[in-house]
Amino acid sequence: MSYTIPKTQTAAVVPTSGAAIEIRHDHPVCHTDLHAALGDWPLPAKTPLVGGHEGVGEIVAIGNNTSHSPVKIGDRVGVKWLADSCLNCEQCRKGREQNCLEAKLSGFTVDGTFQQYVVSYVNHVTLIPEGFDSNAAASILCAGVTVYRAIKYSQTSPGDWIVLPGAGGGLGHLAIQYAKVAGLQVIAVDTGADKKKLCLELGADKWIDFQESKDIVEEIKAITGGLGAHSALVTAASSSGYKQAIEYLRGGGTLMAVGLPGKASLEASIFFTVFKVRMDFELVEVQAAHNFIASIRASAFWDHTSATRQDATEAIAIAARGEVKCKFSLKSLDALSSVYEGLTKGGVAGRVVLEMPK
Repeated sequence: MSYTIPKTQTAAVVPTSGAAIEIRHDHPVCHTDLHAALGDWPLPAKTPLVGGHEGVGEIVAIGNNTSHSPVKIGDRVGVKWLADSCLNCEQCRKGREQNCLEAKLSGFTVDGTFQQYVVSYVNHVTLIPEGFDSNAAASILCAGVTVYRAIKYSQTSPGDWIVLPGAGGGLGHLAIQYAKVAGLQVIAVDTGADKKKLCLELGADKWIDFQESKDIVEEIKAITGGLGAHSALVTAASSSGYKQAIEYLRGGGTLMAVGLPGKASLEASIFFTVFKVRMDFELVEVQAAHNFIASIRASAFWDHTSATRQDATEAIAIAARGEVKCKFSLKSLDALSSVYEGLTKGGVAGRVVLEMPK
């Protein structure tokens, strides 16, 4: 099998941080791409930049100097947020290649997938199982993989309660399904009739509309028998989701950080965050004093904004078996600016997949 690679292509380019996106036809959707375009993360993106960090296509060429390749020309593979890592440092050796100091990030430090032809790295692309739709697989490669990993390391067991702020969005609707695969009870937090319908159809056990709820924290505690949730996986890019989670998690609960607000900080009581203290006082008549028993269990805060190659393989396999289904709409690359606008306003349910020009 041979392919002819043209010298020019169509691509969505961000000339400089904060500048309008340009669709170029002569160049040799997800919130992360939105942050790269807006330049609102405290980390500078490479510019000019081709965004996009989740895409599927066929391999049309492999570099002549590649000594060993686990993939071949004609294979259908996916490109993820983590485009490359050194594979030799301590982090990589311990299976944490997403923390590699030499990591290359698709659509942020290297050109991404909003183009017809993408240059990536043979050791980090993900093989797509035969029969699994490319459009569905593309969304799993970032949103699905990220929430899958967060649930995988949330220290939860079947039957535990997990709260998903942003449950009706691109990451959240996948998190519901991966959580149900893991046997968890899901409290979906979002707003709007359409998102409520989507979340409940996907298996959420409880729904909370954050615009209608008088007290989200107390409502979650009531659902969980007064103790609080075992875990919260915050997919919403809002600081309020994190602040509330600290309050409604039970002792020993885990807060999984996925959604990253561009310019926000997290303020919380250090004491009551580290020590989820419940004090039971009883009067001891002989001593005429109050003795107390403190139940102290630290709550953990985990960052799961990216995943490993193994996480990607596992997440894709679950979706390919039909246990997780991505809700997405197809749009042309020319519609990218309007898609970003919808993401900014929080009006996009599920995912948006961009079709490249043929």
